[in-house]
Amino acid sequence: MNETRKKILEAVLVEFKDKGSKFTMDDVASDLHMSKKTIYKEFNDKEEIFNALVDYCFDNIKEKEAEIKNDKSLSTVERIEKIMICMPDNYRDVDFRKVFTLKDKYPKIYAKVQKRLENDWEDTIELLEQGMREGQIRKLPIPVIKTMTEASIERFLSAGAADGGSYEDELEVMIDILMRGICSK
Repeated sequence: MNETRKKILEAVLVEFKDKGSKFTMDDVASDLHMSKKTIYKEFNDKEEIFNALVDYCFDNIKEKEAEIKNDKSLSTVERIEKIMICMPDNYRDVDFRKVFTLKDKYPKIYAKVQKRLENDWEDTIELLEQGMREGQIRKLPIPVIKTMTEASIERFLSAGAADGGSYEDELEVMIDILMRGICSK
């Protein structure tokens, strides 16, 4: 990816963080101190930008997941927890619940997000299997774990929790419940 496209996508991510999908190309051009014409040389329209942004963000998430997976200073359970809610540092302040706002105006983009959430589970599955072999987690059907996690994340994208916490905090609570249940021990 060329540097101009990357800068545009990073600026779009900042605007998306602040305004959801309601930002304008003027906003992005102003942030970058470049003309809209330059932006439109790289991307035909806002939908094409969103399409590229989905891949850009998920590719960065996959890179972070690979770091977590290979971090031998963490236990298998810690790596599973971190990889399931993986977020690169530069996305920490992005409320991904705003992704749900794309559903009506950009249904193809929203469908792409859903597809990326449902796929790319190889590292997580490998860690789950490792945790089962090591006896660190119960032997459960991985498709059930995957479905529960996907459904929880999708629900967070569509509504979030009622307490109004940050997206990241709510994801941490979700993964804690998925990993440990709700029973006192």
